[in-house]
Amino acid sequence: MSIDLNNESGFDVDEADMIAQATFLLRRLHINPASELSIMLVDEVAMTTLHEEFMDEPGPTDVLSFPMDELRAGTEEELSAEGVLGDIVICPTVAQRQGETAGHSTEVEMRLLLTHGVLHLLGHDHAEPEEHRVMFGLQAQLLAEWEGERNRRSNA
Repeated sequence: MSIDLNNESGFDVDEADMIAQATFLLRRLHINPASELSIMLVDEVAMTTLHEEFMDEPGPTDVLSFPMDELRAGTEEELSAEGVLGDIVICPTVAQRQGETAGHSTEVEMRLLLTHGVLHLLGHDHAEPEEHRVMFGLQAQLLAEWEGERNRRSNA
């Protein structure tokens, strides 16, 4: 699995942990190991530019996903096709504010946004109630599984 993380945000993040989480997510979703993913961390100025240019909405947002090869999750029996998943762009300062509002750490919010971004790359959406239920249910499940994995790794 090729996962590239580029931190242009000026925000101190645990890049190794983010890559480990992304690797976990792609394995858990049965993505072909020859696939590629790019994660960019940007400041609010860069995120505002992207948000306005691609979503036609003002101001910065927390996460944007830019799918490339329109890959979908595989199954235990059959991995996804090989290809480029795309780019996930996260703004840590927005994540920090959202974490404070939600009553959890920036790190927890960043893990949520990474998971959310991966699911969008794989075709999930939350515009309709049923889509929202499915996507957020899977997101919660993946986050809980990742927390369990992180705890096992730290106790090993």
